[in-house]
Amino acid sequence: MDKNFTMADLKTMLQARQHKMTPQRQIVLQVFLDNPDEHLSAEDVHDLLKESHSEIGLATIYRSLELLCDLSVLSKIEFGDGCARYELTNTEPNGHHHHHIICVKCGKVIEFKDDLLEPLENAIENEFDFKIINHQVKFFGECKECYERAKN
Repeated sequence: MDKNFTMADLKTMLQARQHKMTPQRQIVLQVFLDNPDEHLSAEDVHDLLKESHSEIGLATIYRSLELLCDLSVLSKIEFGDGCARYELTNTEPNGHHHHHIICVKCGKVIEFKDDLLEPLENAIENEFDFKIINHQVKFFGECKECYERAKN
């Protein structure tokens, strides 16, 4: 079963790298803990925080996101629209990767988990003596709603 980072995990990781658990970092991470299945941009995080009357600036959010990516708490993902989005990273060392299906019409992102790439990863590691530590797979197309709308 997948396990996501907790606030205690983050505090330990920050301290191990001589960083402090600032209130701003805690608030930014809490947004992702509260929205674990979302792919949020820095602007999305900023908007969500404004709704809860938080005064954290966009520059602070960007710095927090980059640090959380450096610590592998968040993963940065590009969906081809020029906007970086972030999601919580799975903490299980042998956890399964998930992949993304992106609708080019409405921008909807659907996650799916599949082990189809494990044989390919094993073949690459064996053939090239290369240790794969991560991969990203993105499929671009039209979601059912957009496809049906275009047919009518």
